Amino acid sequence: MPGYRKLGRTSSQRKAMLRALATQLIYHGKITTTETRAKEVRKIAEKLITLAVKEKDNFTTENITVKVPQKDKDGKRIKTVENGRKVTEYNEVERTIQKDMPSRLVARRKILSVLYPVTQTPANNRRMRSESKKIDLANVMFEKWAPKYSGRTGGYTRMIKMGLRRGDAAPMVLLELI
Repeated sequence: MPGYRKLGRTSSQRKAMLRALATQLIYHGKITTTETRAKEVRKIAEKLITLAVKEKDNFTTENITVKVPQKDKDGKRIKTVENGRKVTEYNEVERTIQKDMPSRLVARRKILSVLYPVTQTPANNRRMRSESKKIDLANVMFEKWAPKYSGRTGGYTRMIKMGLRRGDAAPMVLLELI
């Protein structure tokens, strides 16, 4: 008997479905799905959160100097002509960055190997391409969920039964992060 549910899918379809459900659970904080799928997604999500909790404070901060292009009031780069060429003008700015320690980097890569990339689109559906931005779910795990669960030793999810689905009477649940 295998240690997981096959869910009536081939292995590649099953892995893709569970990755998608785990990604949505981490991004939104809750999902509605069937009970058997929720039990499988719960395993994946709890392992990822445990990994993030262990590595949440394992980084160093460093000050660096960065060249940032100067911009006018419209947000366009300021250019000057030097030797017959247009050259962008830059300012030097001090920034503080976080550098992951090796074990946190490994944890980040494991998290990103399971979760799909997420793109957040604007609510008004205007200028979709220019205003949409990519969400780093590893940072969401380290900055949002890990500090919240740092005092817990597991049990990060809750399943609430919602009744039967109308079409095929499958038991539906709400799987949420506590």
